[in-house]
Amino acid sequence: MRFLYNIFIYLFNLIVFVASFFNDKAKKWVSGRKNIFEKLKKSIIKKDKYIWIHCASLGEFEQGKPIIEGLKSKYSDHKILLTFFSPSGFEIRKNYQYADLVYYLPIDTIANARKFVSLVKPKFVVFVKYEFWFNYLAELKKQQIPVVFISSIFRPSQYFFKGYGAWFKIQLHGINHFFVQNEESKNLLQKNGITQVTRSGDTRFDNVFKLAQNAREFDVIKKFKGENKLIIAGSTWPPDEDFVFPLIETFSQYKFIIASHEVHKARVEQIQKIIGSKSTLMSKANLENIETFSVLIVDNIGILAHLYQYADMAYIGGGFGSGLHNIQEPITFGIPVIFGPKYHKFQEAVDLVKMKGAFSIKNQNELENVLSSLTKDADAYHKACQTNKKYIEQNVGASSIILDYLQKFIEE
Repeated sequence: MRFLYNIFIYLFNLIVFVASFFNDKAKKWVSGRKNIFEKLKKSIIKKDKYIWIHCASLGEFEQGKPIIEGLKSKYSDHKILLTFFSPSGFEIRKNYQYADLVYYLPIDTIANARKFVSLVKPKFVVFVKYEFWFNYLAELKKQQIPVVFISSIFRPSQYFFKGYGAWFKIQLHGINHFFVQNEESKNLLQKNGITQVTRSGDTRFDNVFKLAQNAREFDVIKKFKGENKLIIAGSTWPPDEDFVFPLIETFSQYKFIIASHEVHKARVEQIQKIIGSKSTLMSKANLENIETFSVLIVDNIGILAHLYQYADMAYIGGGFGSGLHNIQEPITFGIPVIFGPKYHKFQEAVDLVKMKGAFSIKNQNELENVLSSLTKDADAYHKACQTNKKYIEQNVGASSIILDYLQKFIEE
């Protein structure tokens, strides 16, 4: 099976290389790894002690962030090496202040894994959520370097637990510890003989809870909202916007903030053209002109999480595509959230739909019905708000559990 796995890795690398000639993301993926070992050799100082944290992309980074900052705060004599698989994570966080080094992860070949691990010699490694690179894991085990997975979720449908996945499942036994998000994951691992597991929850709760306590204020948003109710549509894609944009007319008593998942110029201009003259861009908004508009379009990154403090409700995108985006950011401010039908891989979404703090919709009619209900039924609205606020409060603390465990590797 290892032979087939390595063939897959080489084929994947070849496909991305070919794609890099006409796809910008693939181009960054390839160019970012060019001469990476030469760059690493210049950056790594042999006498220093390193902790390696690996994230697939930006979402996983948000889960790793409280661990990175906790380690940096407590063990300032250690350096943090942060690696990403995807350009969407690396490009946004390559200058992250709490990481001493930030790189793309070299592709998972046997030679790369041996060279990378031998060069860095980390004290221990934290992989966030799902990143199972088996040559790296084998090399880390060979060099007796502890490996911990955090904020993981396991399901019976995953390849580890299929008949053809026996080899992959065996690799899980070599991991020092799994910190999983839910009891189902813990039970599934234990049922398969993997007992080094703790249900700690999702570290993102610690991240968003901290953010809510220190949210930036925006005078222009306060004035934009005024005495009106505000709906924020965050991290949206075109399938989401097909349903959201008609609400601007149907629920004209609301103000709207639209924050597309993609904020490049062409995408923002497309959205503004569809909405028309009642909209303006965040970059052009000021205290003198903002009250004349009913729709504000966010055309920069890094502020959406802070804007949810002003919202009365939020629609979160991704639920009609590859997967739901972050709902923890809005619910930490205690507001109801609405999203599409593809949410079942996200524990907080599953929980809150059951608890009536979040609402999943399949079409325009369902979206309007949910909004009408939350608008007209004050009791249902306040119950949803309290449900979400309490849910966040009950789920903070995963980072402390993990950091307490990691301490033993520092002190060894």
